[in-house]
Amino acid sequence: MSIHIQNKSKQQVEEYIDNVLALIAKQEVTKEEARWVTEETVNGFREHVNPGFLAYRKTVTEGGQFAAVEWSDEGACFTDINGKKYIDCLGGFGIYNVGHRHPKVVKAVTDQLQRQALHSQDLLDPLRAMLAKILADITPGDLKYAFFTNSGTESVEAALKIAKMASDRSTFIATTRAFHGKSLGSLSGTAKGMFRKPFLPLIPGFRHVPFGDIEMMRKTFESCALVGEDVAGVILEPIQGEGGIIIPPVNYLKEVRELCNEYGAVLIFDEVQTGMGRTGKMFAAELFDVEPDIICLAKAFGGGVMPAGAVVANEKVFKHLFDNPFMHTTTFGGNPLACAAAIATIGVLLEEELPERAAKVGEYFLNGLREAAKGHEDKVFEIRGQGLMIGIEFHQDEIGYEVSKGMFDKGILVAGTLINSKTIRIEPALTISYEEVDTVIKTFQEVLASVSMQ
Repeated sequence: MSIHIQNKSKQQVEEYIDNVLALIAKQEVTKEEARWVTEETVNGFREHVNPGFLAYRKTVTEGGQFAAVEWSDEGACFTDINGKKYIDCLGGFGIYNVGHRHPKVVKAVTDQLQRQALHSQDLLDPLRAMLAKILADITPGDLKYAFFTNSGTESVEAALKIAKMASDRSTFIATTRAFHGKSLGSLSGTAKGMFRKPFLPLIPGFRHVPFGDIEMMRKTFESCALVGEDVAGVILEPIQGEGGIIIPPVNYLKEVRELCNEYGAVLIFDEVQTGMGRTGKMFAAELFDVEPDIICLAKAFGGGVMPAGAVVANEKVFKHLFDNPFMHTTTFGGNPLACAAAIATIGVLLEEELPERAAKVGEYFLNGLREAAKGHEDKVFEIRGQGLMIGIEFHQDEIGYEVSKGMFDKGILVAGTLINSKTIRIEPALTISYEEVDTVIKTFQEVLASVSMQ
């Protein structure tokens, strides 16, 4: 008697799996295979992933007759299933700091894979210890202990729990326009109403104040103390990413540090996007000469090869996990493959001096984009950034979407979707060449000139 899985026979499912695995193993695909992959991808998203993605992505034309399906990548670029090459200025919102598939990161992961992929959960795993030591050496101030995660929102969740344990308090101050993730605790710190409203009420105790407004931050600390709801911690992105590349006023972060010291609160820097060299320093905290109690990492932490994240904290706050290290755990966090990728990534960042390179190339990029936007002040409101974390803000959301779509058609990928394009982000690999930067600037200028006012 044959086995049936839902509406398909066991044989049909096995044949489909074999076809997919055979495609994965291929170095090159035929036009017919590319067509099949595209059709399966669009149909799969429509029927089994989420049809909403097809409506909002600039990579799919109206009616879904054509879709750009990514297939391979290298350096600062990726290639779609039909062989079209794109300069990647989205970079998975900051994942590819050392480039796509950097050989040293790939080698570290594949070498580790030959020995052991995941750890036993009971014996001591060596790479976790070694990576934690490296992080203690390179992070600001007296940050010493590391807890490893799989993503940015997991890093934020861990940081919030550590801060609660350290302070025995439950009030947190976050800022408007902040983005810290979409799991329940992280979402409580996130400030975007569209993401929050369907899940209210969220974790109680979060207060949001305007980013950059130190007086409002001070008054909130005072108010919380007066009503007996003392602040456990402040969570901030040193430079806001999802909020539109918002750089804080001079001395703002130092003054927040002083407030945390005064009121005995934990200062958490969410460096999921700003960390690992993106802003011109290994960590944005160094730009502002501020030492947080906890730093959250992810995105580029795994070198664009493995999902990986970390929370690094000083002993004062982390020691509360010593008595029972099982108070917060994760099955896959700190696995050998992720640790191998992170160790290699840090090695590449240091060896190739990529943070320093991000500062130089970022300044060149920023100046070039501003020059290209001259004469289009009716469309472009502001171009701002730090290192290779750049935001182009338009007067209208629709203009931003048309620019991002126009650039995509010409082989440049930047952030910007149908519902969120007023500020498009440019976050390429820190290895991007000056020639590639010039191409992006030239394309931006051409597309901007061709976009009509709505």
